[in-house]
Amino acid sequence: MDESVQRDRGARSHKRSLDPSSLPPPKNPHVSSLRTHASFYQGSFPFYRLPSELGSFSLDEKRCYHGDARRLRFLSLPAGMESGAASPGWDVMDGFEDRYVQRDEDEKEGLLHILTWVKENRERLRGNGPESKRPVERDFVTWRGHLTKILCTPYETQEGWILAVTLYKGTLYISERETAAAHRKRKERSREQEKLMYSGYKFESYMCADSPDAAPCPAEVVNTNEAYCSVLLGRLASHSFLVSGEVDCKDPKSTNPSPPSCYVELKTSAQIRTPHQERSFQRYKLLKWWCQSFLLGIPLIVAGFRNREGKIVSLEKFKTSEISHLVRGDRQSWDPAVCMNFCNAFLSHIKKVVITDDPRVVYVFSWEPGKDVTFTVEPDSDQSVVPDWYVEAISQGS
Repeated sequence: MDESVQRDRGARSHKRSLDPSSLPPPKNPHVSSLRTHASFYQGSFPFYRLPSELGSFSLDEKRCYHGDARRLRFLSLPAGMESGAASPGWDVMDGFEDRYVQRDEDEKEGLLHILTWVKENRERLRGNGPESKRPVERDFVTWRGHLTKILCTPYETQEGWILAVTLYKGTLYISERETAAAHRKRKERSREQEKLMYSGYKFESYMCADSPDAAPCPAEVVNTNEAYCSVLLGRLASHSFLVSGEVDCKDPKSTNPSPPSCYVELKTSAQIRTPHQERSFQRYKLLKWWCQSFLLGIPLIVAGFRNREGKIVSLEKFKTSEISHLVRGDRQSWDPAVCMNFCNAFLSHIKKVVITDDPRVVYVFSWEPGKDVTFTVEPDSDQSVVPDWYVEAISQGS
């Protein structure tokens, strides 16, 4: 375990009644909001230790948890891809009508699966030092997707977010709540928008096989309940974290077979026809692609570009380490240092604000484009971040 982990925050205890007025104030009583404009976070890139994989788990066709790699798939590039000549013509709309099982998006899982993994592997997460009292020797536990939203915040102009945080036994757990705008957008999705979402999953069925020597089976049912997730340890500046994220596939031909270096992210995007589309792609889509892959230490993205008829007309590889170079010099684009500096500032902000160590207390951080990050406190929340079964499991192991 990383010996540079910050001093145990769990040593601080606070007696609390359920009266909000009894909650202790932040260490700095003037800290109530956090600015998000990119200009505040320009500067050098902060220290970031590339994550190391600690374990993995799988979710099956019914969204059931398995503490193994049964849902790991393997990259299978088409002939001609290496030379740049691939234009496969795959129909990524095929099967939408009759071979598509969609995950129930009304079922909010929160941190369920990553906490299940922690419960089953808690002995591996204990601190080794004599002064360590945290059962999970990390400052933060969260999903990669939540960190991605944080990184993108200085450049996001459309969608806000709500992140719920609980401090339990010295570790901060970050979950997400659906905003009213996101809920409305999800419920009002058109059929064409549903098809575009499907196309990304369908693309994976053309690119992935169940074993290193097998071939893809694009006729299979696309079931978005299924997933393979990596669990990793990472560090940003003074913040240590345990993060989990879904991994699309493993490259069996990778020169570095150790995860996450052998993992590959698969993406789809509309065919680029004009300079305006190229700028939009680089400024918005590549930002999210970089954030997602960089956070998990995934070195390669393979993208399929589809035409208006839903056919993949070209494939392109992007090295994660080189993506930011594509936008360098464009003042209206994004800067990876700004993304990481804001994330560092936000995690520090959480530590200053969230000081009541109690699984029933939830601090809710909210943000809308063009505004500062604000927070409220739910002293006895009915939307807990850390469920009772997890509290019991961790307490028994203490």
